[in-house]
Amino acid sequence: MDNGANQPNISPCNFTGVHCNSNQSVTEIDLPNKKLVGFLPLDSICQLPSLEKLNFASNSLSGTISEALKNCTNLNYLDLSQNSFSGFVPDLSSLGNMSFLNLNASGFSGVFPWKSLENLRNLQFLSLGDNSFETSSFPMEVVKLDKLYWLYLTACNLEGSIPPEIGNLTELINLELSDNWLSGTIPAEISKLKKLWQLELYNNSLTGKFPVGFGKLVNLQNFDASMNNLEGDLSELKFLTKLVSLQLFENKFSGDLPEEFGEFKLLVNLSLYTNKLTGSLPQSLGSWAEFDFIDVSENYITGPIPPDMCKKGKMTALLILQNKFNGGIPESYGNCLSMNRFRVSNNSLSGNVPSGLWGLPKLDFLDLSMNQFNGSVTPEIGNAKNLTQLHLSNNRFSGELPSEITKASFLGVIDVSSNQFSGIIPTSIGELKKLNALNLQENMFHGSIPESLGSCSYLNIINFAANLLTGAIPASLGSLPSLNSLDLSDNQLSDKIPASLSTLKLSLLDLSNNRLSGPIPKSLSNDAYNGSFAGNPELCSQNIQYFHPCSSDSDKSPHFRILISCFLVAIAVLLVCLGSFIFFKKKGKDDERSLKSDSWDVKSFSILSFTEQDVLNAIKQENLIGSGGSGNVYRVDLGDGKDFAVKHIWKADSGNGKSNRSTSAMLMRRSGNLPEFDAEVETLSSIRHVNVVKLYCSITNFGLAKIVLQAAGTNGNGSTAHIITGTHGYIAPEYAYTYKVNEKSDVYSFGVVLMELVTGKKPIEPEFGENKDIVHWISTKVSSRETILGVVDSTIPEILKEDAVKVLRVAVLCTARLPALRPSMRKVVQMLEDAEPCRFISITVAKDYSTDEKEDMETK
Repeated sequence: MDNGANQPNISPCNFTGVHCNSNQSVTEIDLPNKKLVGFLPLDSICQLPSLEKLNFASNSLSGTISEALKNCTNLNYLDLSQNSFSGFVPDLSSLGNMSFLNLNASGFSGVFPWKSLENLRNLQFLSLGDNSFETSSFPMEVVKLDKLYWLYLTACNLEGSIPPEIGNLTELINLELSDNWLSGTIPAEISKLKKLWQLELYNNSLTGKFPVGFGKLVNLQNFDASMNNLEGDLSELKFLTKLVSLQLFENKFSGDLPEEFGEFKLLVNLSLYTNKLTGSLPQSLGSWAEFDFIDVSENYITGPIPPDMCKKGKMTALLILQNKFNGGIPESYGNCLSMNRFRVSNNSLSGNVPSGLWGLPKLDFLDLSMNQFNGSVTPEIGNAKNLTQLHLSNNRFSGELPSEITKASFLGVIDVSSNQFSGIIPTSIGELKKLNALNLQENMFHGSIPESLGSCSYLNIINFAANLLTGAIPASLGSLPSLNSLDLSDNQLSDKIPASLSTLKLSLLDLSNNRLSGPIPKSLSNDAYNGSFAGNPELCSQNIQYFHPCSSDSDKSPHFRILISCFLVAIAVLLVCLGSFIFFKKKGKDDERSLKSDSWDVKSFSILSFTEQDVLNAIKQENLIGSGGSGNVYRVDLGDGKDFAVKHIWKADSGNGKSNRSTSAMLMRRSGNLPEFDAEVETLSSIRHVNVVKLYCSITNFGLAKIVLQAAGTNGNGSTAHIITGTHGYIAPEYAYTYKVNEKSDVYSFGVVLMELVTGKKPIEPEFGENKDIVHWISTKVSSRETILGVVDSTIPEILKEDAVKVLRVAVLCTARLPALRPSMRKVVQMLEDAEPCRFISITVAKDYSTDEKEDMETK
């Protein structure tokens, strides 16, 4: 090269992307999507006197934009979007001819020069979104740009309210203000923007209802106001007949869906999940256009599924989970070959599933769980070549799981738990190489566990609990490198535990309640798994104290071991009976001595055919029929064919070892007038329920109390009385005004028991405060991790305290003041299983409760 000395002059007008006028002056530099890197030399570029357009969009330019930009005074088009610039945007006041300004997603930060926009009165297109500008209120300079047809200010840190002056921008066809910090209501003046084609307001903090007149935006095709706090009904939207996409999820909308939605001829996307909508979906919904997807999950919508949303064969997702839909799945969806996700869980749907639905070729996620479906899984499931997740739990499905399921080779999750499936587990299950979770629990599967499972190297969870499985545990399970949870409990499995299981790193192992025999593998024979093998009397272990040690004797016949076990149990029963006899004899004498007080107060709740002396004379050892943590129960025979049960509550200082174990005794120790005891008696006297015995009267003096109840089950021939009462501290608060016992009341009481287990405290303690119980006390302690750990019983080992907190959180849910907010008992069990606190509960009960206390808990 000779430095160009002999080269002809090359005009820049011949360069790619450069355009010139007739005078060979550069008017445009148009280089989008050219993979350009480096800095933008505006000092040189802005010396071009005729430059009108500058487009470097979608490259990889970096560095800052220099102040030299102000010299490009003839620019009417500037697009620097989708680059990697840094720093702030310089003043734009000198660019008065600008009609198109796009700086979207360019990496700018700092304070944007909003004030300079006042001079850009010719702007028609303004896009500044997706930059990390400093937070500012909505710029009033923008609402003066009345020629704008496009305004994109998404994700540029705007706060405050949308000004009413937005109505001045009547030429707008697109308004996007999403991903900001905007609050307040949608201004009514927005209804003046009648040319709007798209309105995007999602992910702000907007409140209130759609303003009256919002329905005048009749040209609106795409509307997204999701993830706000908007409320009210959707009636204003029934006029928006050109809607193509409507996204309003995660708000607080209520009321019925407008029936007019079913007549929208262009609607293809509808997403309304996580609101409070009611009523039913219009049955013609989605039948006009090439409908794509619907998601109305987590509402209160009822009625049937509209049958024709896949009429045009383009639908990809039907998501209606957690509603109140009923009826069956329309047959038309069995032919919807475009379907990718079909999720209808947690509704009231029923009937048979269309056979074609099982085998849809593009289906990725099929979720029918928590409904009332019946019938069987058909062999068509082998055609579901893209299916990754199959959720059928908590239905009424029956029949065999077809062997064709193993042809759905992408399956990662199979959950068919809590159904009525029977037959064998397909022996070819090992062909599912991507299988991660296999949940078959609570069915009627029988036969053996397939050896081929050992080929599913990605398996993380196996749960076959509560079936009818027999045979040995396959040794191949020990070769699963990712297995974390193995539950084979409550089956009829036999033979030895494979030594190969010792190599697994399991967070959950449950082989309980089977017919396993022989030694527990050494590495599993430790306290971490001490509840994992219960209900297998043929097992032995050198380390777990609940099993007999392994020796040569462990090979003796089962009959011999059963004989030895029976002999040991018989001795234990004799010892318990002897101890109980001595204990109750002493208690009877204590009770008889307590009757010497001569000042008694009788409060009757029914016409009495006996006197207090009749009751007091019957408190003796030969009439004792039961004993619990708070006192003894005696039978009173009045000689007229009527029997009564008398509960004698021990006084607080009786020296019988119950003074700080009895709720009632604790109540009496506070006050001679026994106000809490009286309140409890009043409650019991008012309850009329088949499960609660009738209270005839209470007899008290200072420090002593007796309750006289009708003895359920006594008939004059000496049969034992069964006494059931609602004990203060355990009784749900609604008893006070409903006097009704139901499952939610039992859940409350169970929650109190869980709180006892975790804290080591009783339902009523002086430290809780006057008229306060453990539920109220716990509610003041759950504000932080530190305070909630502070209530855990100090005697619980440190390693178990996190488990204890999990149990406590379940207990808090159980004791919600409103019954409707409490989970079902089935849900409680599920939460406890998910929290995996079994080891904590078993150790805590064994360590912290005496036999008497356990009996008392059972009574409660």
